[in-house]
Order: sequence, then structure tokens, then C-alpha cells
Amino acid sequence: QVQLVESGGGLVQPGGSLRLSCAASGSSISTYTMGWFRRVEGKPRELVASVTTDSATRVKDSVKGRFTVSRDNDKNMVYLEMISLKPEDTAVYYCNNYPARWSWGQGTQVTVSA
Repeated sequence: QVQLVESGGGLVQPGGSLRLSCAASGSSISTYTMGWFRRVEGKPRELVASVTTDSATRVKDSVKGRFTVSRDNDKNMVYLEMISLKPEDTAVYYCNNYPARWSWGQGTQVTVSA
């Protein structure tokens, strides 16, 4: 079983930037498509971005041009670079493989507020 630990969240003003990191342990992520998900309280968790084993990426329409997903298989890490953050990006962010099959980590809180 893979353990996932997300980090890098925080409080940022609208228009600000954050870089989220996801550290995986217990198994290599190199053979899996990986995803970043987010959950707003009271709403279902949604996929924000994904990166395939050959680093092809897809992002949700509402974050296109603002979020970039990447991976480093040597370090067993996945990243989410977020710029031009908006209040509606406020959520707890999680990583997992895609489709999500592993246990969820604790996530990292992103709050975008003036």
C-alpha cells in the first residue's frame, strides 16, 4: 500500500501562488497515472489535474492556465504549481493515483482570501 503525504498549502491572497507537493512511500508511483484532487466542505472530492506515466497532463477547465501538474519519479513525488489563485480554489487538496485506489492522505489546506 502506498502512503501519501501532501504539503505546501497555506493562506494566500487572491492572485497569489502556491506549490503543493505529494510524497509517496511504500511503492513506486512510476507506473501510475497520478492526480491532484480537492474537496470543499459539503461537496464531493473532485479531480483537479492528472499526469500520466509519460508526463502527459490534463487539468480541470476552471484551472487551465493557472495550475500545472508535474511528477518526479526518481523522488516519488508529484507537484501542483498554482498561480493566480482565486477564492473558489479554497479547498483541501489531495493526491492519489487516478482513478483513486490508494488510501487518502491527510491533504493540505489551501485558503485563498484577502
